[in-house]
Amino acid sequence: MRYPPHLLKLIGVLRKLPGVGSKSAERFAFQMLTWSPDQLNEMSHTIKDIPFKLKQCNECGCLLGEETCSFCPPARKNLSAMCVIASPRDAFSIEETREYHGLYHVLGGLLSPIEGFHPDKLNLEKLKERILKLQIKEVIIALDSTLEGDATALFLKKELATFPLQTSRLAFGMPMGSSIDYVDGGTLARAFTGRASF
Repeated sequence: MRYPPHLLKLIGVLRKLPGVGSKSAERFAFQMLTWSPDQLNEMSHTIKDIPFKLKQCNECGCLLGEETCSFCPPARKNLSAMCVIASPRDAFSIEETREYHGLYHVLGGLLSPIEGFHPDKLNLEKLKERILKLQIKEVIIALDSTLEGDATALFLKKELATFPLQTSRLAFGMPMGSSIDYVDGGTLARAFTGRASF
C-alpha cells in the first residue's frame, strides 16, 4: 500500500539532506508525525527564517553572527594570513582547534566538472582582490583531501603564483592515536610526503 501523498512529499524533501537515504527519510517523517503542532510550527519557522537569519559575509563568505563578522578585521589577531576554505562550516571546524587566528575566504565549493562546478563558480576574483587590499603574506589552502579538493588546490596554486606571498596547504597524514597497521597506503604515502622536522 502506498503512503499518503503528503507523507511521500515529506519523505522526498528529507531525502535531499546529505547522507539521508530512503529508509532514514521515512524514519524521520514518521517521527515527525508524533510531534505536536507547536513543535512542527517551530521547525517550519526555523527553516523558513534561514534566508533572513543566516547570511554570509560579503567580504569573506563566512556566516554572520548578528551584524558584524567575527571572521573579518578587526576581530582577528593575524591579518597577514588567509585560510581558503570551501564552505562556511569549515571555518567553525578550524576555529575549534584554537591554532589559527588569521582571516578566512570561502570559495563556495570545490571544482567538480561532473556536478557542473567550474572555475567561474569559485569566489576567486574576490579572493585576489582581498589579497591585494589586505596585503596578505600567506594563503593557507584548507580543502578536503579528495580528487575535487586536490584539483581545486592545484588550480588555486596556479592562479596565485604571480602574487608575492607564501602558499601552503594543510598537512595530511596519519591521524592521532592511529597504528601504522591500520593506516591505508594512500594516507601513509601522504604522511611521508608531508613529514616535518622533529
